[in-house]
Order: sequence, then structure tokens, then C-alpha cells
Amino acid sequence: MEKKPSEKEGKYMGTHKARIDREIKDKVSLCLEINETLLIIPLTDDKPNEVKQVFNKLLKELKNGLFNFELEQDDKQDLYYHTCVEYISQLNTELNSVYSELVDYDLITES
Repeated sequence: MEKKPSEKEGKYMGTHKARIDREIKDKVSLCLEINETLLIIPLTDDKPNEVKQVFNKLLKELKNGLFNFELEQDDKQDLYYHTCVEYISQLNTELNSVYSELVDYDLITES
């Protein structure tokens, strides 16, 4: 069961979709959809700057309210799928933790 924040803690924006993109041969990415924006985390390429940009965008969005991601079911239950399941789990934990800190330091955006 999801813990939603109290009124004091801020608004809860809900759960957003995450999916695995395998459309380009030998390139697999984790795609996070948030407010009609697609954020792409490369899984097969070493691109730390792209990953950093995704996390910066997530942090900015987190100031507007708490949200989590849910991985869509995938036809392939391979290493990438299991890696993404764990990635999303850890990401959601971090989003909750960072949001709590934003609330503690009164850094959330009032709506």
C-alpha cells in the first residue's frame, strides 16, 4: 500500500509509467514518462551525463509533489527487465527520501 503524504507534507502527484525500450538493436534504455515528458536512461551505453540530466529533471519535478514510477510489463523477462525492476524500486525509495528532505527544509513548491 502506498503512503500518501499528509496535507502538511504536500501533494501526491501519483504513479508514472516506466518502460524498457529495445527498439534499436543492441541499445536498451529505461524510459520514464512524467508529465508528457520522456526521460531516457541508457542501459547499454556508458553515458553518465545523460543519467545526471534525468536525475536533475526528476529532482526539479519532485519539488512540485511526490511521485513514483511503475514498470510496465515486458514480454522479455531477461536481465534488462530484472535490472529495471530493481532500478525502479531503488529510484522510488530515493524519491520518497528526497521528498521528505525537501519537506523538512521547506523546499517544496506551493500550489
